[in-house]
Amino acid sequence: MSDKIATAQGHHDGADFHTESKDYLAKRSLRKGTAGWILLAGLGVSFVISGDYAGWNYGLGEGGFGGLLIAAVIVACMYFAMVLGMAEMSSALPAAGGGYTFARRALGPWGGFATGTAILIEYAIAPAAIATFIGAYVESLNLFGITDGWWVYLGVYAVFIGIHLSGAGEALKTMFIITAVAIVGLIVFAIAAISRFDAANLTDIPVSDTAAGASEFLPFGVLGIWAAIPFAIWFFLAIEGVPLAAEEATEPEKNVPRGIIASMLVLLVTCATVLFLATGAIGAESLANSDNPLVHALGDGGGAKLVNYIGLAGLIASFFAIIYAYSRQTFALSRAGYLPTSLSVTNRRKAPVLALIIPGVIGFLLSLTGEGATLLNVAVFGAALSYVLMMVSHIVLRVREPKMHRPYRTPGGIATTTFALVIAVGAVIATFLVDPLAAFLALVVFGGFMAYFGFYSRHRLVANSPDEEFAALAHAEAELK
Repeated sequence: MSDKIATAQGHHDGADFHTESKDYLAKRSLRKGTAGWILLAGLGVSFVISGDYAGWNYGLGEGGFGGLLIAAVIVACMYFAMVLGMAEMSSALPAAGGGYTFARRALGPWGGFATGTAILIEYAIAPAAIATFIGAYVESLNLFGITDGWWVYLGVYAVFIGIHLSGAGEALKTMFIITAVAIVGLIVFAIAAISRFDAANLTDIPVSDTAAGASEFLPFGVLGIWAAIPFAIWFFLAIEGVPLAAEEATEPEKNVPRGIIASMLVLLVTCATVLFLATGAIGAESLANSDNPLVHALGDGGGAKLVNYIGLAGLIASFFAIIYAYSRQTFALSRAGYLPTSLSVTNRRKAPVLALIIPGVIGFLLSLTGEGATLLNVAVFGAALSYVLMMVSHIVLRVREPKMHRPYRTPGGIATTTFALVIAVGAVIATFLVDPLAAFLALVVFGGFMAYFGFYSRHRLVANSPDEEFAALAHAEAELK
């Protein structure tokens, strides 16, 4: 059979489906069994660890240390609750679509694509923001005499997309090594920062005369807590990408939940270490606008130089890992027909070529703006919106399909994910409070994707793609009842 539409499948849930040939799916398959739970935990830390090295500190300028601390506690609780919910859904529905797969089963094609689109906005934009931070680190080190960041942006995109094209097993192992180096960098930073720590530095931002509830601890008042939430998210942003590796993991129903929970526990420790020690070492006011906060916190000594070099590894680890994430999300949406199907074709190493290259080109062009903070906020909007949809999906699946096979079950059940849902809704609103332009741009892009689906791709969905088959099974069971 050709790589064309094979069999008409019908219309339901506001979309048209057809069955593709075995040849179609064969050209769009990933290499299975390349990662156990330790590599998956490393992948989860890789996604996030750049947030410890840069980005989070902008929250000091919005809420002060107290505002950012409270926001970080709230966000950490949200992520932990969300991770527990995703662990359950990934054990029940292990497929490369991750959040899209969960929402597709719970909310239908429209909800599934909306979730996948929000995740894709996050993962396609986040590397562009990280690239600008990598450029700042390279320039501060005066490596190779580079003073213009675009050479750095081009280099990291080209090199790391190239490594991903060599296959998932090689990429995941490389990511694990780079992440281990980045963790060592945080340990070196912590040792150096302890001797410089002064509790008075935490609250050195002048107190606002006009903000309600303003104090030394909350210099911008109570509203500053809300404004700091998008930056607190940077401590954990993208950990939800671990389920995207489900099709390439060994025993995904067991190892994906183990991996995502283990990575979350590590990130709780790194978040607390960086927030307290970096701010206490040099002061919240000085750190609030730094592109290189950990190095800035240590001054000009040898420790700062060492952390600067190793910090580059932390940024590269997340950049490298999120390239993996955007490629798998693009791959899954393309394979199922939501995006052009050419994006999901894999090479002989089972790497999705165009799903790696096309979002990478878009990200590189966006990085040329040099607006790391704005790009970060666009990514946060996409992330927060996806969290809302994924937590709704968990609640719907628990209510509608209580007997679904769940090798792992979320402690607290619906109460846990309802808590995460409420905080995620607040985070979406907070993105408009902090950077209305970034949130508006993200919303426009999201609307464009949904228009594409409404007018075009919803009439061309592939019924026998793995992610759609999970939903088709639920649809068939519902019809039998």
